[in-house]
Amino acid sequence: MDTEDKLRERSDIKKALDEKLATLPTSPGIYQFKNTNGRVIYVGKAKNLRNRVRSYFRNSQQLFGKTLVLVSHIEDFEVIITSSEVEALILENNLIKDLKPRYNVNLKDDKSYPYLVITNEPFPRILFCRQRKKDGSTWFGPYTEARQLRSILDLIGSIFPVRSCKYRLNEENIVSRKYKVCLDYHIHKCKGPCEGLQTEEEYLTMIEEITRLLKGKTSSMIRSLTETMQLFARELKFEQASEIKTQIESLKRYAERQKVVAGDELDRDVFAVAAGEDDGCGVIFKIREGKLLGSQHIFMNNTDGETEATLQTKVLEKYYLETLELVPDEILLQEPIDTDEEETLRAFISEKQQEENQEKKNIRFIVPQIGEKAHLVEMCRQNARHHLEEYLIQKQKRGEAAREHFGLTALRDLLHLPNLPQRIECFDNSHLQGTDYVSSMVCFEKGKPKKSDYRKFKIRTFEGSDDYAAMEEVIQRRYSGSLSTELPWPDLIVVDGGKGQVNTAFHTLNALELSIPVIGLAKRIEEIFTPHSHDPFNLPKTSPALKLLQQLRDEAHRFAVTYHRKLRSERTLQTELTTIAGIGEKTAFKLLARFGSVDGVAQASIEELRATAGTKVAETIYRFYRP
Repeated sequence: MDTEDKLRERSDIKKALDEKLATLPTSPGIYQFKNTNGRVIYVGKAKNLRNRVRSYFRNSQQLFGKTLVLVSHIEDFEVIITSSEVEALILENNLIKDLKPRYNVNLKDDKSYPYLVITNEPFPRILFCRQRKKDGSTWFGPYTEARQLRSILDLIGSIFPVRSCKYRLNEENIVSRKYKVCLDYHIHKCKGPCEGLQTEEEYLTMIEEITRLLKGKTSSMIRSLTETMQLFARELKFEQASEIKTQIESLKRYAERQKVVAGDELDRDVFAVAAGEDDGCGVIFKIREGKLLGSQHIFMNNTDGETEATLQTKVLEKYYLETLELVPDEILLQEPIDTDEEETLRAFISEKQQEENQEKKNIRFIVPQIGEKAHLVEMCRQNARHHLEEYLIQKQKRGEAAREHFGLTALRDLLHLPNLPQRIECFDNSHLQGTDYVSSMVCFEKGKPKKSDYRKFKIRTFEGSDDYAAMEEVIQRRYSGSLSTELPWPDLIVVDGGKGQVNTAFHTLNALELSIPVIGLAKRIEEIFTPHSHDPFNLPKTSPALKLLQQLRDEAHRFAVTYHRKLRSERTLQTELTTIAGIGEKTAFKLLARFGSVDGVAQASIEELRATAGTKVAETIYRFYRP
């Protein structure tokens, strides 16, 4: 397609977009931007679809960074009208998870994080679960660390005698004595509700206390248990009073381990974010009754060009869309939240409270500047920075694997390959003024070197210096001889060189009736050549595809040069040192290892030669080079 056709096509696309923009509704909803392949590259929500979508196309000079790149790739868009902003928020979240658009901020999915569930059955159980079900049970979480949740379960087990069996307990089974007490009863971990030794009313009272503990209400819980203990003591029920006293002491030890961060005993959630070049981390502190119960962190990527305020909003939305915790009285923020976003979030939380039968609260969003609350936000921000630094260190360690994956994907898209180039073979030649002419073939599988499939070739069909003839010979030998059955076919062939080498390899493959894609990478300015294009093209220096091609080319060059030097060394060894009377291969290798080359041996003093090979051999070599 020539330049005039491209301009005409772009004009048609702009005209079609303008026509669609003119018909946009003013309703709330979500919008999806698509690229030339029809793939969704961005999903967003809006209170007013017309105003929001049009803002992307008004003035390109007001756009920057990732947004500017996004708009340049928009070929079409679709909108979905919703009845409220809350529906738009939920739909946006679901679509981003499902479609994974290229230009949306990606937040780590919590779908594998564990929950704690109080089952919906007579004599409920407390379970660890990773899949949430709408079965009427009471759910807590998600927890970012399974270890944290298991420690909570251990605490509950040490304080409350909750049953751990899988019996289906109901009045009929208990009266008929269908089940017998197990070991837990005898070691005082259960009170035997299966045999009617504990009433359902007493058991449910204990479950209510556990629920209060999980909500962080330890102070009120200790007060309530203390009153019950005193009541049992007044009624001379000392055994029951002693059991409750043990529970109170365990609760006090648990409460002492919690960090007191506020003196007013209010419930709060604290949010802060830290942003890197293209990654970010959000941290949430859960504070109940003035005590820090725990924290949760959410990692983000594709954050380039996004402000910390925007990232904070993303973390807020994700957290309250997925958490099952009670919404607190105050939400402390690092950055002010947009008015529309705040209204949408309030509406969503209100609906969720109603759905979960939770107490409705007039939530306060606060951005503290001084005092204790500002200190809490700063502490949260420091934790976000710490988690982000750790994440980036781990990402750097995983960088090689990530770069390999992205490099393969980028190569596939760049060269329009039908499949991911899982196996790539790269060829290079090496010689010195036409002598000891060799070629190398290295193999990468899934972006990593597979050294067992490396091969080296001595050039046989000509003498002198001819890179094209060498390339033709080595391609023929690899893909038509015994190697053609010994090794699998590659998904891509890379040659070290320019247009001539690429065309030679391409025509040789055609002669063999093979249609394996082949490209060349020239060293000088890292140009990429293909058989079907007259001109080469360049990739950005940071491109993962270029990094992978350079790694392939450099490895093929290293392997070829190593083999060439070995042949040259052996030839030099054979023609000079071993021709000296009394010098065998073993002595020659010892001398080369000591002096590095034949020239080094020739220049060595008699004393150095004696120290290496002995007096008699030293004198022989010395006389040979100094007749």
